[in-house]
Amino acid sequence: MMTSRERVARVLSGQQPDRVPMFDGYWATTIERWHREGLPRAISADDYFGTNEIVRLGGDYTMQFPERTLDESPAMRLYWDTDGALRRDLHVAEGWTSQWLDFTIRTHEDWQTHRHRLAFNPSRIPESVSLAYHQAREADRFVCYSAHACFHPTWMRMGMEQMLMAMLDRPSFVDALYADHVQLVIDIYEGMLARGMAFDGVFLSDDLGYQAAPLISPALYRSLVMPHHKRLCDRFAADGLKTLLHSDGNLVALVPYFIEAGFAGLHPLEAKAGMDVRDLRARYGDALVLIGNIDVRKLAGTRSEIEAEVRTKLTAGMAGGGYIYHSDHSVPSDVSFGAYSYAIELVRKYGVYP
Repeated sequence: MMTSRERVARVLSGQQPDRVPMFDGYWATTIERWHREGLPRAISADDYFGTNEIVRLGGDYTMQFPERTLDESPAMRLYWDTDGALRRDLHVAEGWTSQWLDFTIRTHEDWQTHRHRLAFNPSRIPESVSLAYHQAREADRFVCYSAHACFHPTWMRMGMEQMLMAMLDRPSFVDALYADHVQLVIDIYEGMLARGMAFDGVFLSDDLGYQAAPLISPALYRSLVMPHHKRLCDRFAADGLKTLLHSDGNLVALVPYFIEAGFAGLHPLEAKAGMDVRDLRARYGDALVLIGNIDVRKLAGTRSEIEAEVRTKLTAGMAGGGYIYHSDHSVPSDVSFGAYSYAIELVRKYGVYP
C-alpha cells in the first residue's frame, strides 16, 4: 500500500497509483453540523475521512501594513488590512464575507511609495510553518509549497474594478505589480528551502473566473498574466517540482494557456460553473492532472445522485492515473455527515486501480 506522498507523486508523474489520492476543504459551519451528526470532536474531518493527502504550506505574502480595526461588533468588523485595503467583514451563515471599500494602492506613485513592503524578511515564515512541515513529513504526506500567484492578491490590494481597468489602460503598471508579487513568492519559497524544508510539489492559487466565463479574455491572460505564471512554473520546475493551479469559476477558455504556462494540474473544476472532468479529460488527455469536480450540490442530494456523481466523475478522471479527488470547491453545510461519509465510501470503492 502506497503512502500519500507516493500516491500523489505517481499521479503527477503520469503513472497510476494504487488508488485515487484524496484531499478536500470544508466550511466551518459544515464541521459544526457534522459534529452534531457523529463526527468525533477529537479528530479533524481531514483525518477522519483521509482527505489530508496533500499538505499546503506557505508564508506571509501580504504587504505587512499594520492592521487597524476601526469598528467591531458580533456581526461586523471594519478595518484596514495588512495589504492596505479598507475592508468590512460581515458575519453570515457560512462564516464571514468581506467587502473591499478603499485602497492605499491606487496609482503607480502609490506603488513606488509602498512597494518596499513586499521585500522578503524572516517574519514572513512563522515558526508554525516549520512545525506543520515536520508533522506532514512524519505522516508521509505530499507537501506542497503554497501561495497566491499574482492576479488575485493584486486586486485585493487595489480593487477588482481598478485592476481590470488598469490592465487595459495602464498595463505596465499592472505588470510591475505582478512582477513584484511573484518575486516575493519566489523569495519566500527560497527562504523555506534555506530553513531545511523540501517540497514535493507546488500549489498556486489565482482566482480567474466566475460562474459563466473567465474574468479576463484569453488574450489578456496570455499577454499580462501568463508571463508571471510561467515565471513561477519555470522556477519550480528548475527544482523538479510540478505546479498545480487553483482557480474558481468557468475556465474552459483558459485551460490551453494554463498548460502552455507550465501548470501540471487544475483545481477545483467547479461543476456549478460548467467545468466537467469528463469533457476536460477528453480534450486534454494526460496533459493536465484533474483535481476535483465532484458537485457539492449532488452531495446534498439522494444516495443515487451521490453514487452517479462520484462514479461517473472518477471513472472519467482517473483513466491513466491523472485524477485527485476533491469537491468542486469546498463542502457546504447542506451536505450531511452521512451523505459525505457515503461519498467517501464510493471514492474508495470506485477509485481503486486494478
